[in-house]
Amino acid sequence: MYRKVIGNPHLILYHPTAALRRVNSSAKRLISIQQITEVSKMSIEVIGVENLPIIQPGDDLAGLISDRITLMDGDILCVASSVYSKSVGNIRNLDEIIPGPEAGRIASMTREDPRFVQAVLDSSVEIILDHPFILSRLPSGHIGVRAGVDHSNVEDGIVILLPADPMGAAEAIRSEIREKSGVDIRVILTDTCGRAFRRGQTGHAIGWSGVTAIRDFRGDHDLFGHELLITEEAVADEIAGFANFVMGESNKGVPAVVFRNMETWSGHDMLYFEESEDIIKEALKKR
Repeated sequence: MYRKVIGNPHLILYHPTAALRRVNSSAKRLISIQQITEVSKMSIEVIGVENLPIIQPGDDLAGLISDRITLMDGDILCVASSVYSKSVGNIRNLDEIIPGPEAGRIASMTREDPRFVQAVLDSSVEIILDHPFILSRLPSGHIGVRAGVDHSNVEDGIVILLPADPMGAAEAIRSEIREKSGVDIRVILTDTCGRAFRRGQTGHAIGWSGVTAIRDFRGDHDLFGHELLITEEAVADEIAGFANFVMGESNKGVPAVVFRNMETWSGHDMLYFEESEDIIKEALKKR
């Protein structure tokens, strides 16, 4: 069950229904703040970090976040990759980009600015599709439309690039928060991505620190005693997706979200398929 907290539209509480039943046997009666406190240790809080300024190159992003919310050990801080990139100057001015012949060829099919296409090519190590949109692989292993190059929520004539080292970026945010606030948090760097076979975009994890991207259930057993052989839960992506819901996609202005009281898990960081495993990418390349 999810409840928004009055007075803070970006604070959402999740309570296991069993805990709520123990606190309040009447399903028709709203629970009080005191009753919420009784189950707080079993709850997940999702808090949008509000009132951040428009981030500019050179801004102390970790400091700005720390000034606006009291972080606690174990919190998971999700940060939009676009604001991180802008804070470290990972942007390009379109007027300074000279498109090459390949950018011109692709732009004629996608009907995009050749300078923008050149920025996408420069960010990519492999072009999987060149039309009707560019789908490419980045040095980090991330595969995304237009290499994640973005010209939304940024000044005219500028594009924002994804961090070249998103894992290092997440670790840098975590270290800076630890230095400024003295707390040991976990960090997920997010980006908005489309999905194969489904319409719409969701938040995906592109970098993380203090967590594993995958929660590995292999070897565990289900409710009926059957051994799980293939279940690997992409927890970092699940958290990034909900963070994206809180952040919004237009002018909401909430580029950082905190998850509190999240359990820990074990697993691994092999979020991206190995070359030999990625049958979808190989099928697309044969088009």
